Amino acid sequence: MTLHVTNTLTGEKEPFEPRDPENVLLYYCGLTVSDPPHLGHARSWVHVDVMHRWLEHLSYDVRHVENFTDVNEKIVARVGEDELGESEADVAETYIQRTIDDMRSLNLLRAEVYPRVSEHVPEIIDLVETLIEKGYAYESNGSVYFDVSSFDEYGKLSNQELGEIESQGDPDERTEKRNPADFALWKAGGVDPDAVAEHRHEGVGHSGDPPTGLTWDSPWSEGRPGWHIECSAMSMTHLDETLDIHVGGRDLVFPHHENEIAQSEAATGQQFANYWLHCELFQMDEEKMSSSLGNFVTVDEAIDRWGTNVMRTFLTAGSYNSKQLYSDETIAEAEERWDQLERAYEAAVEVLDSPAASSKVDDESLRDEVDGARESFATAMNDDFNTREAQSALLSVATAINRHLEDANDESDRKTDGYDYRGLRQAVETLEELGGVLGLSFTGDTTGAAALAGDVVNLVLSVREREREAGNYERADELRDELEALGVEVQDTDEGATYRLPSSE
Repeated sequence: MTLHVTNTLTGEKEPFEPRDPENVLLYYCGLTVSDPPHLGHARSWVHVDVMHRWLEHLSYDVRHVENFTDVNEKIVARVGEDELGESEADVAETYIQRTIDDMRSLNLLRAEVYPRVSEHVPEIIDLVETLIEKGYAYESNGSVYFDVSSFDEYGKLSNQELGEIESQGDPDERTEKRNPADFALWKAGGVDPDAVAEHRHEGVGHSGDPPTGLTWDSPWSEGRPGWHIECSAMSMTHLDETLDIHVGGRDLVFPHHENEIAQSEAATGQQFANYWLHCELFQMDEEKMSSSLGNFVTVDEAIDRWGTNVMRTFLTAGSYNSKQLYSDETIAEAEERWDQLERAYEAAVEVLDSPAASSKVDDESLRDEVDGARESFATAMNDDFNTREAQSALLSVATAINRHLEDANDESDRKTDGYDYRGLRQAVETLEELGGVLGLSFTGDTTGAAALAGDVVNLVLSVREREREAGNYERADELRDELEALGVEVQDTDEGATYRLPSSE
């Protein structure tokens, strides 16, 4: 079974063949650290993480690089705001730390490295010099621009004709450029005060002179790198001149990724990336979720409210290249799916770790269903990382577990002579292994208020049990009533009390 991916460059679903049959070079256009990360960012992070995990599952050694853009007018616009810091570097550092914290809370695998623009200015300058020497770029008033007319394949990713492309960059660049579509590789001076003012949050000002941001010496002027050249320099520094997979948001196809291709291939003469994968936008009230629109839910708010497993279940409910809607209903559906998976897993583990599981029972139906789910999961993931169908395969394992346990417990119509230890173990290991591909954890390792709530409920139930053992039944009933008033459903069983947390509204 071969992995196939939808390549934006060709518009086709193609078999994935890395340049090295044992290694994959994966680059993801990371976050511009000017605002708190939100669920729109988390959706792309999680899907790139799933790609990374599945490629490793297929026995590839994955070299995954993801950058932080820490040089940008949007960052400068936050200087002095909400105690974020008094310089571009301070603001960037604050948000980089918050981004890393959010990545860890989402249970993301660590990338091989997280390069920053500010660390790679020498490499950027070298790349710009190469483009000038080869005739693809020119200097104008201390700035340097890429001449799009010099690159014959310009527009091949976005399928745009050069004559139809509107002017790129700031309006004041038009007098400096040979062609309106040329884009900046290096900009003389600091950040334009008007650009900073444009990105200031409403009602927030700045005392004193407006900040100009960091600048560096170069052969052309003291200035700042252009946005597009940064990713080319960082990816080629830490990976190679040709990448296997380049991932980013759908909104970056043009101009960012188109420009990356032009400047990289002009400089090296090699294809920049063999497969371009683009994550579709995350919608909220029929608009894309974004910091600029202000219609976002931050990652830490979401994790605190719902926990890691529910959020990863939600974010993988749709494939990376399909649009997804955030709403109370879609979150509730994810909570229900995770609850179904978790309950089945816990029930199976409870039986496995008891004398009730038998080495002599063989439920062929259970084992066949688990085998079928594994095959369906692999088929889905090899079909362009189809997490939606992969998640359905996991749910079929939960259904098989529940069916087996019900049959074994049904004395009036017993279909088995007890619990199938090997079959349940296979099911549990399948949930752990394949659930891990989606970044789900069945071992209780999660974060946020959801995990804390479970700990608190367990504590209250242990106090309630001690009260019952001491004969204080009235107080035990009061504790149960208080939990149920909070929406916690408590069930007393022969093995002790179980509970179910309320769904978030």
